[in-house]
Amino acid sequence: MDQSIDKSNLRQVILETPEQFKDGFVLGSAIQVEGVFDTVMFSGMGGSALPADLLRTYLDDITMRFPETVPITILQNRMYGLPPRRPGKTLHFVCSYSGNTEETLETLAALFESGATVIGVSSGGKLATVCTERGIPHIKLPIPNPTFQPRMGTGYFLGAFLQVLMNQGMLPDIREEIMAAATRYGEKRLEIEEKGKKLALWLAKTTPIVYSGESYKSVALVWKIKLNENAKTPAFYNVFPELNHNEMVGWTLPQGRFSALFLRDLADHPRNQKRFAITADLLREKGVAVEIIDLEGQSVFEKMFASIMLGDFTSYYLALEYSQDPTPVDMVEKFKGMLVD
Repeated sequence: MDQSIDKSNLRQVILETPEQFKDGFVLGSAIQVEGVFDTVMFSGMGGSALPADLLRTYLDDITMRFPETVPITILQNRMYGLPPRRPGKTLHFVCSYSGNTEETLETLAALFESGATVIGVSSGGKLATVCTERGIPHIKLPIPNPTFQPRMGTGYFLGAFLQVLMNQGMLPDIREEIMAAATRYGEKRLEIEEKGKKLALWLAKTTPIVYSGESYKSVALVWKIKLNENAKTPAFYNVFPELNHNEMVGWTLPQGRFSALFLRDLADHPRNQKRFAITADLLREKGVAVEIIDLEGQSVFEKMFASIMLGDFTSYYLALEYSQDPTPVDMVEKFKGMLVD
């Protein structure tokens, strides 16, 4: 690690992420609300919204493996206030790591006025204060260090969400399988780090494009965001098979230097496997570098988070390659300052 660049030691934060799930289960252990729900809506922005994207992927897997589990509809709200359509039997999580995200605070106020069942999730801030004043259950997230960024706290969120859903009887007890998966990929963290170093060098001075199958689109999104926020570089993502019906045509005339990362699940539909291979060949014909990365792990959960750790390290070492401190998001902070009335 180059501490002259990585002033907040983000490398150590990445190394410790597999332990977050256990802490998340503890954070959610005391939270239970009255009511029967078939839908869960997550309201949040940025790094506080990512965990819900990943939760949907994991819940699809749980529903397939546990036929007795009633499928849960997951809705996401990334806007001010409330979306116009809201099912009646909905449990709402309002999430802001800082507790001060303006879009999310407006949503919380609207939900309270509507009489909806709400759980607040934050490390403190105005959101925690409002929850205390109005008697809304609140999950208090940790701040492991003074410069900790929400995008690195996914395990805390996800563990807490899953524990609450288990408390509500909406999910079977899946804590042991999660902890086993976290242990398995955690034991490979140094190996994953080395892969990330190599990928960072391969990506340097190009614009990264991340493609995955539809089932893992949430993972591709996280890769894209970590490349944006850690490496301070544009990055984009899309999914198979949809991209073959539109975006692929854009590679007819690439307008810059691109590198494409294909996140492939070997358990995906055979026709998608063929799409990965053919698309890679077509992009290479256009001078685009392509790297196919097979998702590794014994379960959907392990594949998701082992890949995310690889994305973390790839974006981390790409930041060092660009002499950028990977932790702060100065442009976001500048924007917030300019947004103030």
